[in-house]
Amino acid sequence: MTETTRYAVRLTSLSPGAGCACKLPQSSLEQLMNGFGPMTPASGTELLVGLPEGDDAAVLRLNDTQALILTTDFFTPIVDDPYDWGRIAAANALSDVYAMGGRPILALNLAAWPGDDLPIGMLAQVMKGAAAVADSAGCAVVGGHTIADPVPKYGMAVLGMADPARLLTIDQANVGDQLILTKPIGTGVVVTALKHDAADPAAVAEAVKSMTSLNAAASEAAIEAGARAATDVTGFGLLGHLRRMLTASGVAAEVDADRVPFLPDARELAGKGFVSGGTRANMDFLTRWVRIDPSLDDEVSVLLHDAQTSGGLLIAAPAPAGDLMDHLYRRGVPAVTVGRIVGGPAGRITVRAAAES
Repeated sequence: MTETTRYAVRLTSLSPGAGCACKLPQSSLEQLMNGFGPMTPASGTELLVGLPEGDDAAVLRLNDTQALILTTDFFTPIVDDPYDWGRIAAANALSDVYAMGGRPILALNLAAWPGDDLPIGMLAQVMKGAAAVADSAGCAVVGGHTIADPVPKYGMAVLGMADPARLLTIDQANVGDQLILTKPIGTGVVVTALKHDAADPAAVAEAVKSMTSLNAAASEAAIEAGARAATDVTGFGLLGHLRRMLTASGVAAEVDADRVPFLPDARELAGKGFVSGGTRANMDFLTRWVRIDPSLDDEVSVLLHDAQTSGGLLIAAPAPAGDLMDHLYRRGVPAVTVGRIVGGPAGRITVRAAAES
């Protein structure tokens, strides 16, 4: 018997937005960040990546061989099983460390919980699921913080370590790099359908499997193959996170839509209209940067903007990308080349319906 059956509560019914789709829209976030103005690190610190870079995590150099990575992530329920929600949230939070080329070492729980309406035992199951994933990553969960809140939320603050000379950042993509994606797209439409009780259990199981898979092997492969630019694909969707990389690197990109892998049932569910508010916000925001082949199916266009949770890494690998693909293959990571970095206005993305032969 699962904890969801025992408590007879559908967690997704308590959530106005599922998983990373509950993020602030990119337009609001950029307006917020622009309001801070120039920010100077504290005297005596060697901040390698901070707020101005807008990367996946902050990075502080400790010495010539060690850098500290700090990140945090939390969100509303994405599935109905509390243990799985915890597993997904942990994998998602750890992913920001992997996206920087690091190794997570410590984590803190972050939880908001309607204590009068949901059993505290359900929160315990969320945390147990998260601890199981953190343990598999060699990351110790050492405490945390909880507050009362009518909408449940859970996530982690994560500390990691990296070699400062071998970081992955979003501002190092170069013309000629190949774009490698390490997980299929479509978690947003699947969990939106789940929220409406319209998702096939097999499709949900595949989405959970993807969302709970760590990006550790993909990160290690990228570092070993000499890649320098990467990001993880989460709430801003594949095109949204690619746009952030391109803007930071001062380049443009081409994406071959027919090469992008999708989760089972994702295209069908997108065609039926199971599209989250976060995905719709992504589509509205990216209109000025993205040019999509008019022959592309509408559901594929939606999925390219789909708000992901605990998605794969998007790596810009120096061409030819065979060395990276070999490293990924040996680690069992099912990666796909989905496009390339090209010259052009910073942030511009051209989506082709099919790759050129």
